[in-house]
Amino acid sequence: MYKIIWVLLLCPLTGLAQQENTGSYKKRVLESTEVDILSSYYEQTGNNASVTGGIGTEKLTDVAPSIVVSIPLNDDDILTVDAGISTYTSASSSNLNPFDLTKSGSGVSGASGTSGVGGGDDDDDNNNGGYSGVIGSPWVASSGASRQDTWGGITVAYAHSSDDRNQIWNANASFATEFDYMSLGFGGGITKLFNEKNTEVSVKGSVFLDTWLPRYPTELDSYLEAGNNLNSGFFNGVDILNSNGDVTNKSGTDTWRPVDGFSLIPDKKRNSFALSVSFSQILGKNTQMSVFADVVNQQGWLSNPMQRVYFADIPNYFIGDPSSIPNYTSSQNGNVFMLADDMERLPDNRLKFPFGFRLNHYFNEVLTVRTYYRYYFDDWGLQSHTASIELPIKITQNFTLYPSYRYYTQNQIDYFAPFDTHLSNEQYYTSDFDLSTYDAHQVGFGITYTDIFTKFRTWHFGLKSIDLKYNNYQRSTGLKANYFGLGFKFVMD
Repeated sequence: MYKIIWVLLLCPLTGLAQQENTGSYKKRVLESTEVDILSSYYEQTGNNASVTGGIGTEKLTDVAPSIVVSIPLNDDDILTVDAGISTYTSASSSNLNPFDLTKSGSGVSGASGTSGVGGGDDDDDNNNGGYSGVIGSPWVASSGASRQDTWGGITVAYAHSSDDRNQIWNANASFATEFDYMSLGFGGGITKLFNEKNTEVSVKGSVFLDTWLPRYPTELDSYLEAGNNLNSGFFNGVDILNSNGDVTNKSGTDTWRPVDGFSLIPDKKRNSFALSVSFSQILGKNTQMSVFADVVNQQGWLSNPMQRVYFADIPNYFIGDPSSIPNYTSSQNGNVFMLADDMERLPDNRLKFPFGFRLNHYFNEVLTVRTYYRYYFDDWGLQSHTASIELPIKITQNFTLYPSYRYYTQNQIDYFAPFDTHLSNEQYYTSDFDLSTYDAHQVGFGITYTDIFTKFRTWHFGLKSIDLKYNNYQRSTGLKANYFGLGFKFVMD
């Protein structure tokens, strides 16, 4: 049988499984405690914000530090704790409540007194001309509370290896929360190695029991709070305009009302169940391949209550400067906002089927090639293809470069339509461009420094490696993003 001589460079089957017994001596699965300190910065821009119905700014920044601690409990068992936070600022989600007062003001109550969502801000950055009153725009970030948030999560995992290192089973539990969502997860799996550890089969299962803490678009939420009275609450003293810019009679029939009166989420749960199977094989001393397949079932409220939808067969109504209505879909619009007809609504069940393969080949001491392909389809009509290649290049004993490229393409789901093109008689609808047709290209570059003998030391830890990564991402829809990552791995003495 072929010996596994380049497993570390060829994306190892399972690090825990590469240990051998020598006589009565049993090598530990993990020799000492390892600590990974990771951080990343992500930024994006785009013009298809789902919170504002498929148009508007998608500008977002995110900073995400985390720490992963792997502790050997004995020769066979490892406990891993992964904890992190993600702090983001999103122009898109800030427009859950897009309404502000102009600097001159008009004495109206406006958004500054509504719902505890968002908030007014006497901001004169926009060109409001002679208009004073409540304004909003899908192209301008509001100062509302939903503009910033922090996600926090922790995962605890336990892995046990058999004496001959040919079987590993693991279990994990996780918890995560942010301002409108909470997730509880658990899972486990088993890995078997055969054929002198040249063949590996793995089966894993996971369950996520999630709960929405829903936030709704301000105009929809306020409509319910005011008991459908457009002369009360947020709407008191605020003019509602038709598409010609004329003030409507809020007590009459020719004014804005959400479709079917608008209803809240009936079931705030979202549960996910996944089963994963993988098979890996060493094909030669320099080549490894693996195949994988998953089945994922999601149940519950699978829509996002923050995301607005507009219907083409329903008259449009606005709050803000009437002179900007003709230019509503232009980024030059800084002071008028279209009132939502409804929020996104999607089926309460979804089946997902991804499967794919990896093929990695070691050419020589300098170059390794790692390839990946995945095909995905689901019962919402989405199909996608993902292909990527990474080329680790070992330039010295300590430094490895790894340029990479990833291509992704998908069609739209059955329930997607762009801004203001859905029809009100449809059962399900979304204008989220993540579910539209698009192609995406990602070009990346990374460098790893490996301190083979852990010469650098701090306190009781020696430095094992430093990893620096950059990715540039571009979609055919216009979304652009940059990612920067930095990681340090330390080993305890």
